[in-house]
Amino acid sequence: MTRRWLPVLLLAAALSGCGYNDFQKLDESSKAAWSEVLNQYQRRADLVPNIVASVKGEANFEQETLTRVVEARAKATSIQVTPETLNNPQAFNQFQQAQGELSSALSRLMVVAERYPQLQANQAFRDLRVTLEGTENRITVARNRYIQTVQEYNVLARSFPTNLTAMVFSYEPKPTFSVQNEAEISRPPTVDFGTGGSAPAPAPRQ
Repeated sequence: MTRRWLPVLLLAAALSGCGYNDFQKLDESSKAAWSEVLNQYQRRADLVPNIVASVKGEANFEQETLTRVVEARAKATSIQVTPETLNNPQAFNQFQQAQGELSSALSRLMVVAERYPQLQANQAFRDLRVTLEGTENRITVARNRYIQTVQEYNVLARSFPTNLTAMVFSYEPKPTFSVQNEAEISRPPTVDFGTGGSAPAPAPRQ
């Protein structure tokens, strides 16, 4: 009986020593982190119709700005995200580019809104922009967690001897969010909620 189980035990010990269990753990962690990223992006997308509706009531508001927000939201929400997206750099980049365009469009809308005192005095609009700011912060936290988890996974996939396990079981490195400057990772996309008329800081690349 012991001899029968000996090969199984040896295989289990070998898999454990070559990082197999670590791959499983980090793969599941990255999926969980990715789900939270999607959850926060969806939360933001759900806010957009209410923001647009509140701004539409303001006379002479820049129609082009509103149109860009609506179009950016439509593009971002039209992309089908599946578990395979995490292993498809092209699909992943397409998704993050669409989300980046929505971030930029919303940032522009909030900057333009500063020019309309009646809109700034609207309690519903003020509540929506505070909620948007909180959502952008949550997006940043979720993205950071995903970036960290994927970094650990990718290091494991590229390091010896665990890279041999990666080759055997086809554990490819996962795509991650790209930024122009590493410092940008620690802060959310620029959304100007101030009362001054200063020009907005450039929105970070998504």
